Amino acid sequence: MKQQSLRLYMYLSIAAALVTMAVKFIGYMLTGSVGLFSDAAESIVNLVAALVGLWAITLAARPADEDHTYGHTKSEYFSSGVEGALILVAALIIAVEAIPRLFHPEPIQQAFVGLSFSVTGGLINGILAWFMLREGKKQRSITLEADAHHLFADVMTTTGVLIGVLLVALTRWYILDPIVALLVALNIIWTSIKLLRQTGLGLLDTALPAEDIKIVNDILDTYRQHGIEFHALRHRMAGRRRFVSFHIIVPGNWTVLKGHTMCEEIERTIRAGLPDSTVFTHLEPKEDPITFQDMELDRVPDVI
Repeated sequence: MKQQSLRLYMYLSIAAALVTMAVKFIGYMLTGSVGLFSDAAESIVNLVAALVGLWAITLAARPADEDHTYGHTKSEYFSSGVEGALILVAALIIAVEAIPRLFHPEPIQQAFVGLSFSVTGGLINGILAWFMLREGKKQRSITLEADAHHLFADVMTTTGVLIGVLLVALTRWYILDPIVALLVALNIIWTSIKLLRQTGLGLLDTALPAEDIKIVNDILDTYRQHGIEFHALRHRMAGRRRFVSFHIIVPGNWTVLKGHTMCEEIERTIRAGLPDSTVFTHLEPKEDPITFQDMELDRVPDVI
């Protein structure tokens, strides 16, 4: 059901991109405004980003196989990375179109008619982005959240263009049109930087957010009260999938069955508190000095 919901939103994003691209380019053709061109150009990026996002979500849903034993969830970072790169391309296209107009401003034709088309596209994107961001946070999908943030950036672009074109129509200061377009390009670049940073953090196996770590520690604290100890806690994100690992330190006279049962119980409790989590545990006896040397990522070599 989760994957069906994510795919549905990506299909809606594709449909919205097609509609908004059409209406915004109509607005640009009616007015000749480079500001409206910048708004329309970003809609092309929206379409490509939505198509890449659909591919990433479909790939992320694949189960683990021999070549990808931890699954395919990291594929969602390709979507946000591609989207960030495409936004930079859109900003470059806008700048190339706008800079010559700084030196040779041109009047805007049928400004109010053209703006009506652009505003229609902005409303479509704004409504869809709100629902996508809510669902993205709920399902912890970086693809859905990235697409939602991009659509919100598009709405901000439309708002900026709306103000700029209205000012041009009212004041006849035609140079405002390319200035607004360049401001839009800067805003798009900022959005791109944030998306690329988020992608980089994901590919570097960034730790879980503080609220997730607190859930894990709260669960472990309930067992500490019964004399169970823990160390070497590690965690990372891979798209929607969480990975958590730690060592469980118990009395050495426990049977294998008792230790295994304890590990299974703790792992099950954490998975219940953090859905879509893979939990790895390692059982160690508290009486063995080596237990407390085995805490780093690279294990200290055994002394013979």
